[in-house]
Amino acid sequence: MCSFDLNSQVEFLELFAPDLLAQLDPGELSLLPTESFVNLLDPDRRTADLLIRANMRGSPRAILIHLEHQAQNDDLLDRRMFRYFARFYDHYDLVVCPVALCSYPSPRRAAAHSHRLAIGQRSILNFQYQVVHLNHLHWRDYLGHANPLAADLMARMHILPRERWQVKAAAFKQMIGLRLNAEQRRMLATFISIYLPLKPHESAQFDADVATWQPQTKESVVEFISEWEQKGIEKGIERGIEKGIEQGRIIERCNLLLYLIEHRLGPFSDAAKRDMVVSLWCVKRF
Repeated sequence: MCSFDLNSQVEFLELFAPDLLAQLDPGELSLLPTESFVNLLDPDRRTADLLIRANMRGSPRAILIHLEHQAQNDDLLDRRMFRYFARFYDHYDLVVCPVALCSYPSPRRAAAHSHRLAIGQRSILNFQYQVVHLNHLHWRDYLGHANPLAADLMARMHILPRERWQVKAAAFKQMIGLRLNAEQRRMLATFISIYLPLKPHESAQFDADVATWQPQTKESVVEFISEWEQKGIEKGIERGIEKGIEQGRIIERCNLLLYLIEHRLGPFSDAAKRDMVVSLWCVKRF
């Protein structure tokens, strides 16, 4: 999933927690640095949770918003959400609003949204938090949305197999229509490419659809696609790999994933990068 900065956090709240965003002062939001709370996380967590400090609108009262991203199913999510809530609440002495974003395609069953403890009929704890299941949302409901994050997250929503190329085409067209700078468009296009790779017959349908678009929109999309393919092909030549378009796309996805991982976690050694590339290459579908 994408790496959220403060702007993305606001876009996320606008999409999935508009009631909460309406109560916040938009000029008083700050993303807490990882170093300030990393010691509160579980030892096996390599990536830090995201914490936003926000002021209530028209009030000096501050709260924390905790976003936990789940890229795969975790049956212990409810316990971890409560433990993090308790740690953040104890450490900062502020109200904590927890949200879990589940971006995995399967299983489609609902993740727990509460952590309960009881002894017989005696309720000890009833902790609740918001869960956003992307695979429960239909991508068509977010078509034409002015929020840039909607175009990105559409790629992880509920999609029928026959709709894959349609979603990619719709996400690109939506992205091109947004008021974004070149870097923002490049990042959105990167996420869409990584999370929604197409098979050859799907790519043919995608290309045929793009060919029917208005010239300016079509040129923008073709420019992005050509850039990815060319970079992948050049990398493939360097590594002695066949110079096919599909191989180029696969290699470029590896490079994009490595870039995003290093952007989030910091630089890796060359040996670690080689191991990661080998692992990614062995995966049939990203």
